[in-house]
Amino acid sequence: MTLPTRDTTVTYPAGETSGASTIAHIEERGDGSVAVILDTTCAHPVDPSWPDQGADRGTLTIGGEARELRDVLVGAIHEGMLYLGNEVPVRTGTEGWVFVVAHVIDGPAPELGAEALVEVDAAYRFSLSAAHTACHLAALALDEALAEFWTKSAPLDALGSPAFDRLAIQSSRIAPLVSEDTYRLGKSLRKKGLPASAFDDPDTIAEHVNERLAQWLASGAGVRIEADGGDLSGRRHWVCDLPEGDVSLPCGGTHVTSLSQLSAAVVDFGVSGEGNTREVLMTTRVTVVE
Repeated sequence: MTLPTRDTTVTYPAGETSGASTIAHIEERGDGSVAVILDTTCAHPVDPSWPDQGADRGTLTIGGEARELRDVLVGAIHEGMLYLGNEVPVRTGTEGWVFVVAHVIDGPAPELGAEALVEVDAAYRFSLSAAHTACHLAALALDEALAEFWTKSAPLDALGSPAFDRLAIQSSRIAPLVSEDTYRLGKSLRKKGLPASAFDDPDTIAEHVNERLAQWLASGAGVRIEADGGDLSGRRHWVCDLPEGDVSLPCGGTHVTSLSQLSAAVVDFGVSGEGNTREVLMTTRVTVVE
C-alpha cells in the first residue's frame, strides 16, 4: 500500500475541532486497532519527541459510523517505512521525512480513499489549552523570579530574564487544567551561573510567580498561534500580547485565545534533593471562566 508523500495538513493550531478529509493510508496493527492517516485533520497528536500535551479525544466517523479515537499519534515515513508514536526515531520536522497524524481506532479497517469526519471533544481540548497557556506564562514568571540569583550572564527568555525554564527543564506534562514541569539544578546549571540554593525558599518564589500570573491574567491579553504553513512538521509559535510586549515561544500545542478566559492560575513547588543538586516540580493549576 502506497504511503503518503506529504505531511498531514493540521487545523488544530487555528482552533478547529471538526473537519472532514480523505483517508490517505491505513495501517492495521497487531492489537486489532487500525491507524488511519488523513490528508487533513483537526486532531492534535502526542509528539514522541516532546510529549507535553497529550492527544485529543473524539471520534472518527466513516460511512455514518462513529468510532472512538483510541489515540492520536505522530507518524513518520522514510524509505517506504511508517513509524508510529514511540517508534519514530527522529524529531518531527527532520529533513527527508514525511510526518503524518495517525488516528487510532478499533478495527475493522475502513476503505482507502473514503471520507472521514474528525470530531474532537471541544471541552477536553479547552481544558488542555488553558493549562498549556498557563504553563507558558508560569515559565516566564519563574524565569523572572529567579533572575536575581544568577551570577553569570545567561541566555535570555522572551521577556529578557535569564532563561531558567529553557536551560533546566527535564519534562513537561499538560493535563486538563493542570501542568507539571520538572527542572534539574545541578553541576551543569551551576556552571552557567545558577546555584541550587536559588530554591532554598520555594514559597517566596511561588509568591512572586503567582503575583505576576495574576497581573497577566487581569490584562486579558490576546493569545494566538502563528504557523509557518499548515503542515504537521511546520514551525508554530505561541504568541501572547502581554503588557510588557508580545512574547513568542516555539510550541506545537493548543491554546486559549485570550487570557480573559482564565480566572486564575496558581503555582506551587516541590523540591527534592539537597546540597548542589535539586529537582524541582512546578505544578500550575488553572481555573477557567465559566
